[in-house]
Amino acid sequence: MNRVPVIALLAAAPGALLLSLSAGSPAEPPAVTPVLPVVITPGDADHAPSDAVVLFDGTDVQLWKHDKDAAAKWKIEDAGDGSKGSRARCLTVAPGSGNLLSTKAFNDCQIHIEFATPVKVEGEGQGRGNSGVYIQGRYEVQVLDSYNNTTYPDGQCGAIYKQHAPLVNACRGPGQWQTYDIVFRAAKFGADGKKTVNARVTVFQNGVLVQDHSEVTGSTGGNISDEGPTPGPIMLQDHGNLTRFRNIWVRPLN
Repeated sequence: MNRVPVIALLAAAPGALLLSLSAGSPAEPPAVTPVLPVVITPGDADHAPSDAVVLFDGTDVQLWKHDKDAAAKWKIEDAGDGSKGSRARCLTVAPGSGNLLSTKAFNDCQIHIEFATPVKVEGEGQGRGNSGVYIQGRYEVQVLDSYNNTTYPDGQCGAIYKQHAPLVNACRGPGQWQTYDIVFRAAKFGADGKKTVNARVTVFQNGVLVQDHSEVTGSTGGNISDEGPTPGPIMLQDHGNLTRFRNIWVRPLN
């Protein structure tokens, strides 16, 4: 076998040997961004993530009010399912007292909230356990006892009210605790005040996707303010039913 000196190889093709030597150990690709993610504590069933704004943990209603800054009148009661910690106590609608608004306002955000419709089934359709979670006080994610209860599709539990029916009916039975995990992207507005991008809402109900980045074309019925560039509160609706809420927290995403 003829052996070619290394010097001869380098003379013939100076880059060939370097390519051969480096072929087995490719360099790491350059980082897309040099900024590392912020470290948070993710929390668990009884604890919100460390970067969340805790609106209700069962202790008080200091971060809630009614319209015109009236003190919150909804009742704090035992959640009734043996839960401990932040899930042991809940807020129950006081019919006729009015909607409950968070004292803090939000733009893009992640929302966690647990709810239970009344144990005793009364009425039908929209009359069963009706309430709503309003994002920015403008866009309603419907709360309703939709377990074996027929009503119009975009009024079902998990609907973006009168705009998008839920993808599936993921409701538990009357009186059972359920969860909403919501990702909200606020509408965008130009310098002239005109809307350039519609709001988007993703909703998981009881861990099941029921709204998939749904585009919201405008405020839904029962809203307390029109669309605009300013942040808005989380609003819980008083629809006259004894619907309950607990373990409410929000992570601002902007």
